[in-house]
Amino acid sequence: MFGATTSEEIISGGLQFFSALFIFMLGSAILVAIVLFIIDVSQTKNAVRRNYPVIGHFRYLFQHLGKYFRQYFFAMDREELPFNREYRGWVNRAANDENNTVGFGSTRDLKPTGTVLFVNCPFPTLEEDAAPIQAVTIGPDTRAPYETDSLFNISGMSFGAISKPAVLALSNGARMAGCWMNTGEGGLSPWHLEGGADLVFQIGTAKYGVRDEKGELSDAKLRKVAAHPQMKMFEIKMSQGAKPGKGGILPGMKVTPEIAEIRSIPAGQDSISPNRHPEIDNVGDLLDLIERVRSVTGKPTGFKAVIGAYGWLDSLADEIHRRGIEHAPDFITIDSAEGGTGAAPMSLIDYMGLSIGESLPMVVDKLCQHGLRERIKVIASGKLITPADVAWALCVGADFVTSARGFMFALGCIQSLRCNNNTCPTGVTTHNPRLQKGLDPKVKAVRVANYVKNMIHEVGVIAHSCGVHEPRRLRRFHARLVCNDERSKALDELYPTLPAKPAPQPALREA
Repeated sequence: MFGATTSEEIISGGLQFFSALFIFMLGSAILVAIVLFIIDVSQTKNAVRRNYPVIGHFRYLFQHLGKYFRQYFFAMDREELPFNREYRGWVNRAANDENNTVGFGSTRDLKPTGTVLFVNCPFPTLEEDAAPIQAVTIGPDTRAPYETDSLFNISGMSFGAISKPAVLALSNGARMAGCWMNTGEGGLSPWHLEGGADLVFQIGTAKYGVRDEKGELSDAKLRKVAAHPQMKMFEIKMSQGAKPGKGGILPGMKVTPEIAEIRSIPAGQDSISPNRHPEIDNVGDLLDLIERVRSVTGKPTGFKAVIGAYGWLDSLADEIHRRGIEHAPDFITIDSAEGGTGAAPMSLIDYMGLSIGESLPMVVDKLCQHGLRERIKVIASGKLITPADVAWALCVGADFVTSARGFMFALGCIQSLRCNNNTCPTGVTTHNPRLQKGLDPKVKAVRVANYVKNMIHEVGVIAHSCGVHEPRRLRRFHARLVCNDERSKALDELYPTLPAKPAPQPALREA
Protein backbone atom coordinates (compact mmCIF):
# COMPACT_ATOMS: atom_id res chain seq x y z
CA MET A 1 0.00 0.00 0.00
CA PHE A 2 1.14 3.54 -0.76
CA GLY A 3 3.11 5.09 2.12
CA ALA A 4 3.45 1.90 4.06
CA THR A 5 6.84 1.07 5.55
CA THR A 6 8.17 -2.18 6.80
CA SER A 7 9.77 -2.70 10.20
CA GLU A 8 13.07 -3.37 8.46
CA GLU A 9 12.94 0.06 6.87
CA ILE A 10 12.16 1.72 10.20
CA ILE A 11 15.09 -0.03 11.88
CA SER A 12 17.36 0.82 8.96
CA GLY A 13 16.31 4.48 9.10
CA GLY A 14 16.89 4.57 12.85
CA LEU A 15 20.35 3.09 12.49
CA GLN A 16 21.21 5.63 9.83
CA PHE A 17 20.00 8.45 12.08
CA PHE A 18 22.00 7.31 15.10
CA SER A 19 25.03 6.65 12.92
CA ALA A 20 24.83 10.18 11.56
CA LEU A 21 24.29 11.54 15.08
CA PHE A 22 27.31 9.62 16.36
CA ILE A 23 29.48 10.87 13.51
CA PHE A 24 28.25 14.42 14.14
CA MET A 25 28.98 14.20 17.87
CA LEU A 26 32.37 12.62 17.28
CA GLY A 27 33.24 15.29 14.73
CA SER A 28 32.05 18.02 17.08
CA ALA A 29 34.15 16.57 19.92
CA ILE A 30 37.19 16.46 17.66
CA LEU A 31 36.54 20.05 16.54
CA VAL A 32 36.16 21.22 20.17
CA ALA A 33 39.36 19.37 21.12
CA ILE A 34 41.23 21.07 18.27
CA VAL A 35 39.96 24.51 19.30
CA LEU A 36 40.81 23.84 22.95
CA PHE A 37 44.24 22.57 21.93
CA ILE A 38 44.97 25.77 19.99
CA ILE A 39 43.69 27.94 22.86
CA ASP A 40 45.62 26.00 25.50
CA VAL A 41 48.99 25.97 23.74
CA SER A 42 48.61 29.67 22.89
CA GLN A 43 47.69 30.98 26.35
CA THR A 44 50.36 31.69 28.97
CA LYS A 45 48.32 32.12 32.14
CA ASN A 46 47.80 28.46 33.04
CA ALA A 47 50.84 26.17 32.99
CA VAL A 48 48.93 22.88 33.30
CA ARG A 49 46.71 23.60 30.31
CA ARG A 50 49.63 24.77 28.23
CA ASN A 51 51.78 21.74 29.02
CA TYR A 52 48.84 19.32 28.79
CA PRO A 53 46.38 20.87 26.30
CA VAL A 54 42.79 19.64 26.41
CA ILE A 55 43.32 16.95 29.07
CA GLY A 56 44.58 19.61 31.48
CA HIS A 57 40.99 20.84 31.80
CA PHE A 58 40.04 17.61 33.54
CA ARG A 59 42.26 18.53 36.52
CA TYR A 60 40.12 21.57 37.26
CA LEU A 61 36.90 19.67 36.67
CA PHE A 62 37.96 16.99 39.16
CA GLN A 63 39.24 19.65 41.55
CA HIS A 64 35.85 21.35 41.42
CA LEU A 65 33.92 18.10 41.94
CA GLY A 66 36.36 16.95 44.62
CA LYS A 67 34.96 19.24 47.30
CA TYR A 68 31.67 17.35 47.09
CA PHE A 69 33.22 13.89 47.36
CA ARG A 70 36.22 14.65 49.59
CA GLN A 71 34.41 14.30 52.88
CA TYR A 72 33.54 10.72 51.99
CA PHE A 73 36.61 9.47 50.17
CA PHE A 74 39.54 11.85 50.59
CA ALA A 75 41.32 14.04 53.13
CA MET A 76 39.56 17.13 54.37
CA ASP A 77 40.73 20.58 53.30
CA ARG A 78 42.99 21.04 56.33
CA GLU A 79 44.41 17.52 56.52
CA GLU A 80 46.79 17.27 53.55
CA LEU A 81 50.56 17.38 53.98
CA PRO A 82 52.97 19.00 53.53
CA PHE A 83 50.52 21.83 52.74
CA ASN A 84 46.78 21.45 52.95
CA ARG A 85 44.32 22.81 50.41
CA GLU A 86 43.33 25.76 52.57
CA TYR A 87 46.94 26.99 52.69
CA ARG A 88 47.48 26.41 48.99
CA GLY A 89 44.17 28.04 48.17
CA TRP A 90 45.05 31.16 50.16
CA VAL A 91 48.39 31.53 48.38
CA ASN A 92 46.77 31.02 44.97
CA ARG A 93 44.11 33.65 45.63
CA ALA A 94 46.73 36.07 46.98
CA ALA A 95 48.93 35.50 43.91
CA ASN A 96 45.95 36.12 41.63
CA ASP A 97 45.08 39.24 43.66
CA GLU A 98 41.60 37.83 44.23
CA ASN A 99 39.23 38.38 47.13
CA ASN A 100 40.55 36.29 50.02
CA THR A 101 37.56 36.62 52.36
CA VAL A 102 35.49 33.59 53.43
CA GLY A 103 31.99 33.21 54.76
CA PHE A 104 29.97 31.38 57.40
CA GLY A 105 32.88 30.54 59.72
CA SER A 106 36.33 29.06 60.03
CA THR A 107 37.04 25.42 59.19
CA ARG A 108 40.10 25.54 61.44
CA ASP A 109 39.88 23.49 64.63
CA LEU A 110 40.99 25.79 67.47
CA LYS A 111 41.44 23.05 70.09
CA PRO A 112 44.49 20.98 69.02
CA THR A 113 47.71 21.47 70.98
CA GLY A 114 50.00 23.96 69.29
CA THR A 115 47.25 26.05 67.71
CA VAL A 116 48.24 29.74 67.57
CA LEU A 117 45.66 32.36 68.56
CA PHE A 118 46.28 36.09 68.29
CA VAL A 119 45.00 38.41 71.01
CA ASN A 120 42.73 41.08 69.60
CA CYS A 121 42.77 44.50 71.21
CA PRO A 122 39.49 46.13 72.35
CA PHE A 123 40.67 49.29 70.60
CA PRO A 124 42.36 48.17 67.37
CA THR A 125 44.55 50.48 65.32
CA LEU A 126 42.60 52.60 62.87
CA GLU A 127 43.74 52.39 59.28
CA GLU A 128 44.61 56.09 59.23
CA ASP A 129 46.81 55.59 62.31
CA ALA A 130 48.80 52.72 60.79
CA ALA A 131 52.52 53.38 60.50
CA PRO A 132 54.80 52.43 57.60
CA ILE A 133 56.74 49.22 58.12
CA GLN A 134 59.93 49.97 59.97
CA ALA A 135 63.20 49.60 58.06
CA VAL A 136 65.94 47.43 59.56
CA THR A 137 69.67 47.78 58.93
CA ILE A 138 71.68 44.57 58.63
CA GLY A 139 75.45 44.77 59.09
CA PRO A 140 75.68 48.44 60.11
CA ASP A 141 79.46 48.16 60.56
CA THR A 142 80.16 46.67 57.13
CA ARG A 143 81.35 48.69 54.15
CA ALA A 144 77.94 48.26 52.51
CA PRO A 145 75.16 47.86 55.13
CA TYR A 146 71.80 46.62 53.88
CA GLU A 147 68.74 48.60 54.93
CA THR A 148 65.33 47.22 54.03
CA ASP A 149 61.74 47.39 55.21
CA SER A 150 60.79 44.09 53.54
CA LEU A 151 59.20 41.64 55.98
CA PHE A 152 58.62 38.71 53.65
CA ASN A 153 61.29 37.51 51.25
CA ILE A 154 62.22 34.66 48.90
CA SER A 155 64.22 31.89 50.54
CA GLY A 156 67.05 29.95 48.90
CA MET A 157 66.10 28.00 45.76
CA SER A 158 69.02 27.17 43.48
CA PHE A 159 69.06 27.53 39.74
CA GLY A 160 69.12 23.83 39.03
CA ALA A 161 66.64 22.90 41.71
CA ILE A 162 64.26 25.31 39.94
CA SER A 163 64.11 26.24 36.28
CA LYS A 164 65.25 29.27 34.31
CA PRO A 165 61.72 30.69 33.85
CA ALA A 166 61.05 30.16 37.57
CA VAL A 167 64.19 32.13 38.49
CA LEU A 168 63.24 34.88 36.05
CA ALA A 169 59.72 35.11 37.46
CA LEU A 170 60.95 35.20 41.05
CA SER A 171 63.66 37.80 40.44
CA ASN A 172 61.31 40.10 38.52
CA GLY A 173 58.54 39.57 41.04
CA ALA A 174 60.87 40.32 43.94
CA ARG A 175 61.92 43.58 42.29
CA MET A 176 58.28 44.55 41.74
CA ALA A 177 57.42 43.70 45.37
CA GLY A 178 60.51 45.31 46.91
CA CYS A 179 61.71 42.16 48.67
CA TRP A 180 64.97 40.24 48.42
CA MET A 181 65.68 36.92 46.72
CA ASN A 182 68.12 34.31 48.02
CA THR A 183 70.06 32.58 45.22
CA GLY A 184 70.25 29.21 46.97
CA GLU A 185 73.50 27.27 47.02
CA GLY A 186 73.64 26.74 43.23
CA GLY A 187 75.51 29.96 42.45
CA LEU A 188 74.60 33.21 40.71
CA SER A 189 72.92 32.87 37.31
CA PRO A 190 72.21 35.58 34.71
CA TRP A 191 68.52 35.05 35.43
CA HIS A 192 68.95 36.16 39.04
CA LEU A 193 70.52 39.40 37.83
CA GLU A 194 68.10 40.02 34.97
CA GLY A 195 65.17 40.60 37.27
CA GLY A 196 66.87 43.47 39.11
CA ALA A 197 65.87 42.41 42.64
CA ASP A 198 68.01 42.68 45.76
CA LEU A 199 69.92 39.40 46.11
CA VAL A 200 71.38 37.33 48.93
CA PHE A 201 74.13 34.97 47.78
CA GLN A 202 74.10 31.64 49.57
CA ILE A 203 77.41 29.85 50.03
CA GLY A 204 76.70 26.15 50.29
CA THR A 205 79.06 23.43 51.41
CA ALA A 206 80.24 22.86 47.82
CA LYS A 207 80.93 26.60 47.31
CA TYR A 208 79.13 26.60 43.94
CA GLY A 209 79.72 29.83 42.08
CA VAL A 210 82.61 30.93 44.32
CA ARG A 211 84.89 27.86 44.23
CA ASP A 212 88.31 27.47 42.68
CA GLU A 213 89.65 24.49 40.70
CA LYS A 214 90.14 22.53 43.92
CA GLY A 215 86.58 23.20 45.10
CA GLU A 216 87.74 25.62 47.80
CA LEU A 217 86.42 29.12 48.46
CA SER A 218 87.89 31.69 46.06
CA ASP A 219 88.33 35.28 47.24
CA ALA A 220 88.54 36.46 43.63
CA LYS A 221 85.16 34.94 42.79
CA LEU A 222 83.67 36.32 46.00
CA ARG A 223 84.73 39.81 44.95
CA LYS A 224 83.30 39.28 41.46
CA VAL A 225 79.92 38.25 42.87
CA ALA A 226 79.92 41.07 45.44
CA ALA A 227 80.64 43.64 42.71
CA HIS A 228 77.09 43.36 41.42
CA PRO A 229 75.14 46.26 42.98
CA GLN A 230 72.11 43.99 43.47
CA MET A 231 74.11 41.67 45.73
CA LYS A 232 73.25 42.84 49.23
CA MET A 233 74.27 40.02 51.61
CA PHE A 234 76.06 36.68 51.85
CA GLU A 235 74.64 33.67 53.70
CA ILE A 236 76.78 30.68 54.69
CA LYS A 237 74.52 27.63 54.66
CA MET A 238 75.37 25.26 57.48
CA SER A 239 72.26 23.10 57.05
CA GLN A 240 68.72 23.26 55.68
CA GLY A 241 65.41 22.18 57.13
CA ALA A 242 64.56 19.05 55.17
CA LYS A 243 68.00 17.48 55.44
CA PRO A 244 70.19 18.78 58.28
CA GLY A 245 73.48 16.91 58.19
CA LYS A 246 73.16 16.26 54.44
CA GLY A 247 74.38 18.42 51.58
CA GLY A 248 72.50 19.51 48.52
CA ILE A 249 71.39 16.84 46.03
CA LEU A 250 70.80 17.70 42.37
CA PRO A 251 70.16 14.62 40.18
CA GLY A 252 72.32 14.33 37.08
CA MET A 253 69.28 14.62 34.81
CA LYS A 254 68.91 18.22 36.05
CA VAL A 255 72.60 19.17 35.68
CA THR A 256 72.45 20.84 32.27
CA PRO A 257 75.60 22.27 30.60
CA GLU A 258 74.54 25.77 31.68
CA ILE A 259 74.06 24.73 35.31
CA ALA A 260 77.30 22.74 35.24
CA GLU A 261 79.20 25.82 34.04
CA ILE A 262 77.78 28.02 36.82
CA ARG A 263 78.59 25.39 39.45
CA SER A 264 81.97 24.38 37.93
CA ILE A 265 81.00 20.69 37.86
CA PRO A 266 80.56 18.08 35.09
CA ALA A 267 77.29 18.13 33.18
CA GLY A 268 74.93 15.20 33.48
CA GLN A 269 76.38 13.92 36.76
CA ASP A 270 74.73 14.05 40.18
CA SER A 271 75.65 17.19 42.09
CA ILE A 272 76.19 16.07 45.68
CA SER A 273 77.40 18.69 48.16
CA PRO A 274 79.43 17.75 51.27
CA ASN A 275 77.31 17.36 54.39
CA ARG A 276 79.13 20.29 56.00
CA HIS A 277 81.80 22.88 55.25
CA PRO A 278 85.10 20.98 55.58
CA GLU A 279 86.87 24.02 57.02
CA ILE A 280 84.32 24.56 59.83
CA ASP A 281 84.98 22.27 62.79
CA ASN A 282 83.83 24.56 65.60
CA VAL A 283 82.32 27.95 66.40
CA GLY A 284 85.69 29.65 66.01
CA ASP A 285 86.02 28.32 62.47
CA LEU A 286 82.50 29.52 61.69
CA LEU A 287 83.31 33.05 62.86
CA ASP A 288 86.57 32.94 60.88
CA LEU A 289 84.72 32.11 57.66
CA ILE A 290 82.08 34.77 58.30
CA GLU A 291 84.79 37.35 58.87
CA ARG A 292 86.64 36.27 55.73
CA VAL A 293 83.57 36.57 53.50
CA ARG A 294 82.59 39.88 55.11
CA SER A 295 86.04 41.43 54.75
CA VAL A 296 86.43 40.28 51.13
CA THR A 297 82.95 41.37 49.98
CA GLY A 298 82.24 44.29 52.28
CA LYS A 299 78.66 43.03 52.56
CA PRO A 300 76.66 41.82 55.60
CA THR A 301 77.35 38.13 56.21
CA GLY A 302 75.54 35.58 58.33
CA PHE A 303 74.71 31.90 58.41
CA LYS A 304 71.74 29.58 57.99
CA ALA A 305 71.20 26.56 60.21
CA VAL A 306 68.63 24.10 61.43
CA ILE A 307 68.66 23.94 65.22
CA GLY A 308 68.94 20.50 66.77
CA ALA A 309 71.65 20.46 69.39
CA TYR A 310 71.70 23.96 70.86
CA GLY A 311 74.52 24.12 73.44
CA TRP A 312 76.85 25.36 70.72
CA LEU A 313 74.85 28.61 70.59
CA ASP A 314 76.20 29.50 74.06
CA SER A 315 79.71 28.66 72.90
CA LEU A 316 79.21 30.81 69.81
CA ALA A 317 78.08 33.77 71.93
CA ASP A 318 81.01 33.35 74.31
CA GLU A 319 83.45 33.27 71.39
CA ILE A 320 81.88 36.40 69.92
CA HIS A 321 82.37 38.28 73.18
CA ARG A 322 85.92 36.99 73.47
CA ARG A 323 86.77 38.33 70.03
CA GLY A 324 84.60 41.44 70.15
CA ILE A 325 81.00 42.03 69.18
CA GLU A 326 82.05 43.35 65.77
CA HIS A 327 82.99 39.75 64.88
CA ALA A 328 79.40 38.54 65.33
CA PRO A 329 77.47 37.32 62.30
CA ASP A 330 75.23 40.06 60.93
CA PHE A 331 72.25 37.71 60.81
CA ILE A 332 71.20 34.15 61.57
CA THR A 333 68.64 32.37 59.41
CA ILE A 334 66.78 29.74 61.42
CA ASP A 335 65.43 26.97 59.22
CA SER A 336 62.85 24.52 60.45
CA ALA A 337 62.63 20.74 60.38
CA GLU A 338 59.49 21.34 58.29
CA GLY A 339 61.60 22.92 55.56
CA GLY A 340 61.42 21.74 51.98
CA THR A 341 63.88 20.49 49.39
CA GLY A 342 64.07 19.07 45.91
CA ALA A 343 65.53 15.79 47.19
CA ALA A 344 66.30 14.38 50.64
CA PRO A 345 66.47 11.01 52.42
CA MET A 346 63.21 10.25 54.21
CA SER A 347 65.12 9.46 57.39
CA LEU A 348 66.19 13.11 57.57
CA ILE A 349 63.13 14.80 56.11
CA ASP A 350 60.85 13.05 58.64
CA TYR A 351 62.90 12.90 61.82
CA MET A 352 65.84 15.30 61.98
CA GLY A 353 65.94 18.76 63.55
CA LEU A 354 63.65 20.96 65.63
CA SER A 355 60.56 22.68 64.30
CA ILE A 356 60.56 26.45 63.88
CA GLY A 357 57.98 26.64 66.68
CA GLU A 358 60.60 25.45 69.14
CA SER A 359 63.85 26.68 67.62
CA LEU A 360 62.95 30.29 66.79
CA PRO A 361 62.05 31.41 70.35
CA MET A 362 65.05 29.46 71.67
CA VAL A 363 67.53 31.28 69.40
CA VAL A 364 65.97 34.69 70.07
CA ASP A 365 66.20 34.08 73.82
CA LYS A 366 69.81 32.92 73.55
CA LEU A 367 70.72 36.12 71.74
CA CYS A 368 68.90 38.20 74.39
CA GLN A 369 70.61 36.28 77.18
CA HIS A 370 74.04 37.04 75.74
CA GLY A 371 73.37 40.67 74.83
CA LEU A 372 73.53 40.03 71.08
CA ARG A 373 69.92 40.52 70.03
CA GLU A 374 70.38 44.02 68.64
CA ARG A 375 73.63 43.13 66.89
CA ILE A 376 72.43 39.94 65.18
CA LYS A 377 69.26 40.04 63.09
CA VAL A 378 67.06 36.94 62.98
CA ILE A 379 65.48 35.53 59.83
CA ALA A 380 62.83 32.81 60.20
CA SER A 381 62.38 30.18 57.50
CA GLY A 382 60.52 26.90 57.09
CA LYS A 383 56.88 26.34 56.08
CA LEU A 384 55.82 29.93 56.82
CA ILE A 385 53.51 30.74 53.90
CA THR A 386 50.42 32.45 55.36
CA PRO A 387 49.90 35.78 57.17
CA ALA A 388 49.34 33.97 60.48
CA ASP A 389 52.69 32.16 60.09
CA VAL A 390 54.53 35.42 59.43
CA ALA A 391 52.75 37.29 62.25
CA TRP A 392 53.59 34.48 64.69
CA ALA A 393 57.29 34.65 63.73
CA LEU A 394 57.31 38.41 64.27
CA CYS A 395 55.64 37.96 67.67
CA VAL A 396 58.30 35.47 68.71
CA GLY A 397 61.12 37.80 67.69
CA ALA A 398 62.07 37.39 64.03
CA ASP A 399 63.14 40.47 62.10
CA PHE A 400 62.35 38.91 58.72
CA VAL A 401 60.59 35.86 57.30
CA THR A 402 61.60 33.98 54.17
CA SER A 403 59.72 31.32 52.24
CA ALA A 404 60.53 29.03 49.33
CA ARG A 405 57.52 26.77 48.86
CA GLY A 406 55.09 29.65 49.34
CA PHE A 407 56.63 31.29 46.30
CA MET A 408 56.58 27.99 44.42
CA PHE A 409 52.81 27.96 44.92
CA ALA A 410 52.73 31.56 43.67
CA LEU A 411 54.50 30.33 40.52
CA GLY A 412 51.78 27.73 39.98
CA CYS A 413 53.14 24.68 41.86
CA ILE A 414 50.37 22.10 42.45
CA GLN A 415 52.30 20.00 45.00
CA SER A 416 52.76 17.11 42.61
CA LEU A 417 55.84 16.01 44.64
CA ARG A 418 57.98 15.53 41.52
CA CYS A 419 60.68 18.11 42.30
CA ASN A 420 63.49 15.54 42.13
CA ASN A 421 62.33 13.81 38.92
CA ASN A 422 62.63 16.63 36.36
CA THR A 423 58.96 16.04 35.49
CA CYS A 424 57.31 18.97 37.28
CA PRO A 425 54.02 19.50 35.42
CA THR A 426 54.02 23.27 35.98
CA GLY A 427 57.59 23.99 34.85
CA VAL A 428 58.84 25.18 38.25
CA THR A 429 61.43 22.48 38.99
CA THR A 430 62.12 20.95 35.58
CA HIS A 431 64.64 21.62 32.83
CA ASN A 432 62.50 19.91 30.20
CA PRO A 433 61.85 22.68 27.62
CA ARG A 434 58.42 21.27 26.80
CA LEU A 435 57.30 21.52 30.41
CA GLN A 436 59.06 24.85 31.04
CA LYS A 437 57.03 26.59 28.33
CA GLY A 438 53.99 26.41 30.59
CA LEU A 439 55.61 28.87 33.01
CA ASP A 440 55.55 32.34 31.48
CA PRO A 441 57.99 34.48 33.56
CA LYS A 442 56.16 37.74 32.89
CA VAL A 443 52.79 36.40 34.00
CA LYS A 444 54.20 34.58 37.05
CA ALA A 445 56.28 37.58 38.15
CA VAL A 446 53.03 39.48 38.68
CA ARG A 447 51.72 36.59 40.79
CA VAL A 448 54.89 36.66 42.90
CA ALA A 449 54.52 40.40 43.49
CA ASN A 450 50.82 40.00 44.32
CA TYR A 451 51.64 37.28 46.84
CA VAL A 452 54.05 39.56 48.70
CA LYS A 453 51.67 42.53 48.54
CA ASN A 454 48.72 40.59 49.93
CA MET A 455 50.89 38.86 52.53
CA ILE A 456 52.11 42.19 53.91
CA HIS A 457 48.58 43.60 53.84
CA GLU A 458 47.09 40.73 55.84
CA VAL A 459 49.97 40.62 58.32
CA GLY A 460 49.20 44.29 58.83
CA VAL A 461 45.53 43.43 59.41
CA ILE A 462 46.57 41.02 62.18
CA ALA A 463 48.92 43.61 63.68
CA HIS A 464 46.24 46.31 63.69
CA SER A 465 43.73 43.93 65.26
CA CYS A 466 46.27 43.36 68.03
CA GLY A 467 46.45 47.12 68.55
CA VAL A 468 49.93 47.86 67.15
CA HIS A 469 50.68 50.34 64.41
CA GLU A 470 52.88 48.13 62.22
CA PRO A 471 53.85 44.44 62.12
CA ARG A 472 57.36 44.74 63.56
CA ARG A 473 55.82 46.01 66.82
CA LEU A 474 54.15 42.65 67.47
CA ARG A 475 55.38 41.02 70.68
CA ARG A 476 54.95 37.64 72.35
CA PHE A 477 52.03 38.76 74.49
CA HIS A 478 50.07 39.37 71.29
CA ALA A 479 49.74 35.62 70.63
CA ARG A 480 48.76 32.54 72.61
CA LEU A 481 49.37 28.83 72.11
CA VAL A 482 46.85 26.10 72.88
CA CYS A 483 48.35 23.62 75.37
CA ASN A 484 47.57 19.99 76.27
CA ASP A 485 44.51 20.86 78.35
CA GLU A 486 42.95 22.74 75.38
CA ARG A 487 43.54 26.01 77.20
CA SER A 488 45.83 28.62 75.71
CA LYS A 489 48.82 30.36 77.27
CA ALA A 490 50.46 33.59 76.17
CA LEU A 491 53.72 33.14 74.29
CA ASP A 492 55.50 35.38 76.77
CA GLU A 493 54.49 32.92 79.52
CA LEU A 494 55.65 29.90 77.56
CA TYR A 495 58.81 31.63 76.32
CA PRO A 496 59.69 34.39 78.78
CA THR A 497 62.09 36.74 77.03
CA LEU A 498 65.23 36.86 79.12
CA PRO A 499 66.61 40.29 80.00
CA ALA A 500 69.34 41.28 77.61
CA LYS A 501 72.78 40.86 79.12
CA PRO A 502 74.93 43.93 78.36
CA ALA A 503 77.84 43.28 76.06
CA PRO A 504 81.21 43.09 77.86
CA GLN A 505 83.42 46.16 77.83
CA PRO A 506 86.55 46.02 75.65
CA ALA A 507 88.80 45.59 78.68
CA LEU A 508 86.75 42.65 79.88
CA ARG A 509 86.91 41.06 76.43
CA GLU A 510 90.69 41.25 76.46
CA ALA A 511 90.82 39.72 79.91
